[in-house]
Amino acid sequence: MSDLRRTDVVLVTNSDPQLHDPESPVLAGALEAAGITTEIVAWDAGVDWTAYRLALLRSTWDYPGRLVEFLDWAKAVNHPTTLLNPVDLLRWNSHKGYLVEIERRGVPTVPTVLIPAESTDVVAQLAECPWDEVVVKPAVGCGGRRVHRGRPDDPALQQTARALAEHGDVVVQAFAPQVSQGERSLVFFDGVYSHAVRKVPAEGDYLCHEHHGGSAHFHDADSAELRVALAALACVPAEPAYARVDLINWQDAPVVIELELIEPDLFLRGDPDRIDRLVGVVASRLRATAGAVGAAETR
Repeated sequence: MSDLRRTDVVLVTNSDPQLHDPESPVLAGALEAAGITTEIVAWDAGVDWTAYRLALLRSTWDYPGRLVEFLDWAKAVNHPTTLLNPVDLLRWNSHKGYLVEIERRGVPTVPTVLIPAESTDVVAQLAECPWDEVVVKPAVGCGGRRVHRGRPDDPALQQTARALAEHGDVVVQAFAPQVSQGERSLVFFDGVYSHAVRKVPAEGDYLCHEHHGGSAHFHDADSAELRVALAALACVPAEPAYARVDLINWQDAPVVIELELIEPDLFLRGDPDRIDRLVGVVASRLRATAGAVGAAETR
């Protein structure tokens, strides 16, 4: 499978030593074992991206604070190499306004309101939210950072919303008490369901991410969860090579809280079958890339 002139796959990460990625080395080892040459490189490393046949985004967790730079980079490398997921999907998924869009298209979603950046009536828009408690967060963000919970009439939360709106659009979502039961993350490769985990917050908390003290456990997704996840994926502009759909319960039914197409933890660790499924997707995409190049050369 290897091309003497190019490395098969680069797993794209970040350059911040505090944003440790335990999953990419495991995946790199599995790819190498399958005969797929692999490197791990930060997206902002300034390397020659034509040296790689395929660039698989894995842990670019510093992109929210550098969104324009990140999307410019993705656009620039989208053709010298084959970028997964492609730049159009990254752009669409980088702003949580997609939640409002998929809700309008009939996907069960946590009730969500978008407050535009630099609105002069942030407090009034927040006060109009018809929920006892809300979660306020930047429309561009990941990992549960800068997420705040409170009552819409709480002066401290209103001040937080105003501060967030000075730097970008703000998402306001109804707080779902059933989040204490955990989020369910359903993982798909090339549109096919692979596996799921249930992410549980620490005692007394509501944020499920590991760096907030949460933990992840195997989950057997049921038919209702699969229906909602597939409905969300049907709204995506193009089929992603990988996707994670995060669900919680709202009024005792599963709804989408996040759709992760950029840099999600895919929870591959500890299960060779999960890794093998992603390796199979990479191998398939490499074959498709080689076929496209061959067809172009024969024209």
